[in-house]
Amino acid sequence: MVIEAVPSIEMVRFVNSGTEACMGMLRLVRAFTGREKIIKFEGCYHGHADSFLVKAGSGVATLGLPDSPGVPKAATSATLTASYNDLDGVKELFAKNKGEIAAVVLEPVVGNSGFIVPTKEFLEGIREITKADGALLVFDEVMTGFRLAYGGAQEYFGITPDLTTLGKIIGGGLPVGAYGGRKEIMQMVAPAGPMYQAGTLSGNPLAMTAGIMTLKRLQQQGTYEYLDNITGKLIAGLLEVGREAGHKLCGGHIRGMFGFFFTEGPVNNFGDAKKSDTEKFAKFHRGMLEKGVYFAPSQYEAGFTGLAHTEDDINFTISAAKEVFQSI
Repeated sequence: MVIEAVPSIEMVRFVNSGTEACMGMLRLVRAFTGREKIIKFEGCYHGHADSFLVKAGSGVATLGLPDSPGVPKAATSATLTASYNDLDGVKELFAKNKGEIAAVVLEPVVGNSGFIVPTKEFLEGIREITKADGALLVFDEVMTGFRLAYGGAQEYFGITPDLTTLGKIIGGGLPVGAYGGRKEIMQMVAPAGPMYQAGTLSGNPLAMTAGIMTLKRLQQQGTYEYLDNITGKLIAGLLEVGREAGHKLCGGHIRGMFGFFFTEGPVNNFGDAKKSDTEKFAKFHRGMLEKGVYFAPSQYEAGFTGLAHTEDDINFTISAAKEVFQSI
């Protein structure tokens, strides 16, 4: 089902979390290319493997942590970082490290610095640069997979990476992850090839059954139109009542993924996101919680709607937000 759905995936390996998927993917890009260096983007989070805990997003950003203690310098020496949506920065890294970069790894829509959308030029440019240099392009679709479209962000934007990591949705709420891509790359993974990766609980029947049922539900007609409709109403309503109360806000959504920042914007990268008033966000979050609405407890986390959310839920949320915005 995953192979049928996701444009880049011809073979897939199931694991137990998004972190594990990214760990397997990282070993694979290095094994396949014979290169060690990778490029990631500031504020993007690809799980808590040592190599990725450099200028990371998610809880690392929320808690204001520097690069994590306990990570040896050697583990991150081959991790290069660039600013999201900055194609020139990526070109510069390739020029300085010609023939040494194994892969560019990115969230095709950022969810771990808040909700940040890529420009078309940025995604297309990275696809061209990686092809020209013999590096691989990896979409971390742990958040965006099956959420922006049935085929993920790569279907939505029409750009096909070499490898994809998945999680969350494909397990229907149970622990799951997966990495997959072009057959010639995936055949490096044991037992088909020499790159070892395995796990006792990988592809266990419980997680797979939950995943199958979830994907079947997502295949039903009108699923993504429904998500787009309720999420659009939610974010438009939140921005409207927030601005009416005098707050500087910006935000947006794609299908069932959304986010907003307590700053005028626009927000194109983590540097822009950091201009947000996080104290104000904290007051907003606590105020909403008291009214029975639970947002992700961080300015730097995207939000998600689900098929269980109704128009009434959206109206309730906007009405509660109106009161909270006026009180902070």
